[in-house]
This record gives sequence, C-alpha cells and structure tokens, in this order.
Amino acid sequence: MTKTELHNFIENSQPNICQAAAYRNNRKVYSDVWNGYKEDDCVHIMSATKSVISLLTGIAIDKGQIKSVDDRVLEYFPEYKIKRGERTIQDVTIRHLLTMRAPYKCKGDPWTKVCSSDHWTYASLDFLGGRKGITDEFHYQTVCLHILSGILYKATDMKTVDYANKYLFEPLGIKKHMNYLAQTAEEHRQFTVGKQPKDNVWFCDPDGLGTPGYGLCMSAEDMAEIGLLCLNNGIHDRQEIVSPEWIREMTKPRRVESDQFRGMMYGYLWWIIDPEKNIYAAIGNSGNVIYIDPDKNIVISVTSYFKPTISDRVDYIQRYIEPFVSFPD
Repeated sequence: MTKTELHNFIENSQPNICQAAAYRNNRKVYSDVWNGYKEDDCVHIMSATKSVISLLTGIAIDKGQIKSVDDRVLEYFPEYKIKRGERTIQDVTIRHLLTMRAPYKCKGDPWTKVCSSDHWTYASLDFLGGRKGITDEFHYQTVCLHILSGILYKATDMKTVDYANKYLFEPLGIKKHMNYLAQTAEEHRQFTVGKQPKDNVWFCDPDGLGTPGYGLCMSAEDMAEIGLLCLNNGIHDRQEIVSPEWIREMTKPRRVESDQFRGMMYGYLWWIIDPEKNIYAAIGNSGNVIYIDPDKNIVISVTSYFKPTISDRVDYIQRYIEPFVSFPD
C-alpha cells in the first residue's frame, strides 16, 4: 500500500484512530492523522498511562528515592490506619502492584467509592488485602493503582505530573504537562468518553496526584518518544533517563493465568506480546498503543478516541502498519 492507501484503509477499517507514528532504526518513517486531529494534539491514552507510571517508578528506584520493588506498600503510609482484622495488606509490596498480583477486596474497579472520596490513595488502600491472603493471582486493576502515585509522592515529595515533567517528559522533548481535576462526575465521564483533542494534561485527584491507571493525555509523537526510550534501553540523546536494568526487569514476561487477555504475558505494567522476540506494548482502552519490536528496531504508536469495543489493535498494528514501515532503508 501507498501512504494514501493506508490512510484510507485505516479511516475505513479503524475509524476511531486519531494519530499514528512509527520509527525504525531511530528515524521517523511514518506519521499520519485522522478525525480532524493535528500531529501535536493530545488524546487520553487510557491504560497506556500505566506503562508510563512503571517508568517513573523505575526512575525513582534508580535515584534511590524508592528503595526496591520489594518494599512493602505500608512502609510509605505509616499514618494509615489498618482496618480491624486486616493482615494481608501488611505484606503487599510494590512488585505486587506493578505485576497486577496485589490482592483486593473487590471484584472489579471500585470507581465510585475511590473517586468520590477526599483521598483517593487511602480509599484505594482500603480495598487492598483481604481474607484470602497473597495468592499471587493476576488481578487487573485500574483505579486502585492510585496507590502507586501515593507512593511516588511519599518517596519524592513531588506530585506525579511534576516528577514526570522533570525526569521523563522534558528530557525527551515532550511538552510540559499540567494537572487536570474534574469538578464533577460528569466532567470525569466526559474526560474519558469525549472525542475532541485534549490539552497536555494528566487527570488527577483532589490532592493533585495523577491517576496512574489512566488519565494521561499524549500525542502519538509523545508516545513514540516513550517507546524509543524503552527500545534504546533507557537512553535518550546519550543521556540515561532510566536504567537498562529497569527496562530489562520491566519487560520480563510473567504468565497471566487468564484467557481474558488473549494469551499475552505481563511485565511491570507493560504487556508482553511475544516473549521470544521480546515484543511488548503499552495498551490502553479504545486502542491506544505503544508497540515496541526490538528485533526489527521498530516503535509504532497509535492514539484513538473512546470506543470501548476495540481489543485487536495490536493485531492490527502487526498486520498492517508494521509491514508498511518495515521496508529496508
């Protein structure tokens, strides 16, 4: 296909895609936009936010601000009052949160109780633990991951967005981000489902802590910069942003004991697409993806407005976009 043919094909077959960008051998080889978006517009990248929080956690560990992924969560919240009879929470570690193996006293995401509370971190801690103990079962969570933003703040005395700006976004040339606080539940909903371009913002709680499970707004170009950083083992422009050791640990495949996730494995808040080739991705609802193929030295990023039934975006990238950008120089 020509670029025009690919543009029209994507427009017709995946109509909620807003932007796409691709790099091969650290050179931009493809970029396009749809739905009235400009190249530098931002989109709510949904759960792909989680993968950015993973990088921020790694940076904090590299700097010695967080000691280890094996730190117990409650070490960072000595003021938190454990509920009567609750013991499991005392043994939950940062690693459990990063690998989605933390136990929770809820089946799904307790959005209403967390997001209507005054302190989202403590409300999330209230759901951590349970009578079953630490079973090491995969339990995908979004809203209660707010605990990670709380830990980052406790460890660094910096709000999520400020830490990201200083140590990740600005070094990569990504525009400075600001907090966005929804004043009402309807504003919160519109932030999620709205189809219009967003500003350079990160959704936050009333304390100004960015939501780590969703809420970050980026362009496909921004996401590609994140992907290139990972592809290049944490190095950007000869500067180490995050250690190669963290990138390796972050992308180490761990089995997911569920058929709900299409056979993918999991690292530290990154999905492992092909463990043999170490292809991995940040994946957000509606088809927001940072796709990294180290074997081909390729990074592909796609942004998309809200459409909840998209579950095959990685397959689509591999089938149509990756072959288009894989031509030799």
